Amino acid sequence: MSKLDELIKELCPDRVEYKSVGEIATLVRGNGLPKSDFTETGIGCIHYGQIYTYYGTTTNKTISCVAEETAQKLKQVNTNDIIITNTSENVEDVCKAIVWEGLESIVTGGHATIIKGLPVPKFFVYYTQTSEFFKVKKKLATGTKVIDVSANNIAKIPIPIPPLPVQEEIVRILDNFTELTAELTAELTAELKTRKKQYEYYREYLFNIDTANLLCLGNESVGKFTRGRELQKKDFTETGVGCIHYGQIYTYYGTYTNKTKTFVSNEFAQKARRAKYGDLVIATTSENDEDVCKAVAWLGDKEIAISSDACFYTHNLYPKYVAYFFQTEQFQKQKRPYITGTKVRRVNIDNLAKIKIPVPTFMEQQRIVDILDRFETICNDISNGLPAEIKARQKQYEYYRDKLLTFKNIN
Repeated sequence: MSKLDELIKELCPDRVEYKSVGEIATLVRGNGLPKSDFTETGIGCIHYGQIYTYYGTTTNKTISCVAEETAQKLKQVNTNDIIITNTSENVEDVCKAIVWEGLESIVTGGHATIIKGLPVPKFFVYYTQTSEFFKVKKKLATGTKVIDVSANNIAKIPIPIPPLPVQEEIVRILDNFTELTAELTAELTAELKTRKKQYEYYREYLFNIDTANLLCLGNESVGKFTRGRELQKKDFTETGVGCIHYGQIYTYYGTYTNKTKTFVSNEFAQKARRAKYGDLVIATTSENDEDVCKAVAWLGDKEIAISSDACFYTHNLYPKYVAYFFQTEQFQKQKRPYITGTKVRRVNIDNLAKIKIPVPTFMEQQRIVDILDRFETICNDISNGLPAEIKARQKQYEYYRDKLLTFKNIN
């Protein structure tokens, strides 16, 4: 029998009393505090929007401050007070709560309520994360675009009040579970980072082996660039001829693909410039230097339409070899001097044609691609597995949290 089971058997073997939040705590509604009041230094403050975008269950530091004069007009939050949001754009985030564990007092503003006087504040915050609490707050929520649960309605919400030793043990268990989940996430993230560094190292190494045999991308014996034509998102159709819009290259595609995300009509495709199997599709425009010239190798059987602000590179090299080359620092160094523009960054195809690529034998190109494919598969497996593992842990955590915080009502 666990310590929690023993405590429940001893202190509340049958049922637990439920009381409304207003019966067991004091609620103070916040006021003011637009983001324009934030200062570099001063009195710590928590804006209601930060509670569901930045903070977790507790914090002892704030990411924002206000001037002392401003703080005097706002509601004060003391150690072990809870701040709960009254407003959000969705039901999930409204009533998200956080315990202030800092030693110094801070302030909060409108669209938030301070809950004072709970002996185990983290017990309440954990309870606000349960499906049982969600059902109640959903009934009390008002609004459509902006969801609101007023301080008066929060005061009506019933919560279980087990004896304090039971509350403390439940908090201890959930704290440990949260910590273990965070450790696992950190380990998996570190593993992915290490693998990516290894991958990048070998990619640079492999493309620097044959630097003596460098040819310009625009060399007639290597390949040529073709600009895409006007293709707006309004031209997309449900089915038809595949197309790649320049923005999709750095937001959706990886190193290569044999399927397109979007299509255009057959009539539109007839007027478009089309890439064929093996061509490299390149974004020649972006908002930043990293994404401009991001490229994807087209490995599909059929020709596809290419938008303006993109081009495609027809060549006699191994398709994936060229795509991997565009990811190397060797390529990036050559690309940077050709970038123009301020808000919108561009590299034109005449300058792209000047960039030099190592051109080993076809067999060597294939060997390099095989090695990099294996590395990319490993990295993708970890990248895909990481969210799945975290999601599984989160579901497990939610199950046990709800189980721990569900009691038979004494009333």
